[in-house]
Amino acid sequence: MTAAPLLVLCALGPEVWALRGGDWRGAAGGPPVVVRTGVGRRRASLTVRRLLTAAPGGYGALVVAGFGASVAPGITPGDVIVANGVRDAEGNHFTVGSGLGLTRALTARGLTAHTGVHHTADHVVRGLERRALHLQGALAVDMEAAAVLAALRELRPGLPAAVLRVVVDTPERELLRPGTLPAGVRAWRTLRATVPALVDWHLRNDRAGRDRPPPATLDHHPTSSTLPQEAS
Repeated sequence: MTAAPLLVLCALGPEVWALRGGDWRGAAGGPPVVVRTGVGRRRASLTVRRLLTAAPGGYGALVVAGFGASVAPGITPGDVIVANGVRDAEGNHFTVGSGLGLTRALTARGLTAHTGVHHTADHVVRGLERRALHLQGALAVDMEAAAVLAALRELRPGLPAAVLRVVVDTPERELLRPGTLPAGVRAWRTLRATVPALVDWHLRNDRAGRDRPPPATLDHHPTSSTLPQEAS
């Protein structure tokens, strides 16, 4: 059986540019499908639903990747924060089983990576709101991931998924300050450098899927909030 490619979703054009130019040699299923969703939950949801409906078996795994903000002190621009869970303001929570495995793959490639909860907001989070999110257990904030995972849970609950954000701004260095431009360049280079780790992660999932015998029955739990574990 031919492996299916990785679907990579980004909000912004520079994120797509960074990832498309990475080293995808040896990727399962060939070159990835890298798509710009636009900013925000609504656009991200519409895009992923369209893609998964048009090609229901066309992808071997899904990654939400791009730039983001840290809400935790002590994290540096250019660090990677990998999600082991994603939540939104409405109280929905999506457990992402790929977190630790992808973090290990990134650190093995020489990148500084952290694992933790991402919070999907509908606006740029600053100041005291960042502190509040961190006190509630978050490490990073974005504006798309929860919507993507909600669509995935509904349409392809068995598809392996991962979420990562390269930090551009932090509580100590917020957006629109003089250091933002250098931090953005550093984050862009780091995002491109994550590609070999994504290749490794997708290959492990593809091999595990091929080696795993088909189950006798498949129980569908539409209200489950847990996304598939990554291959170990």
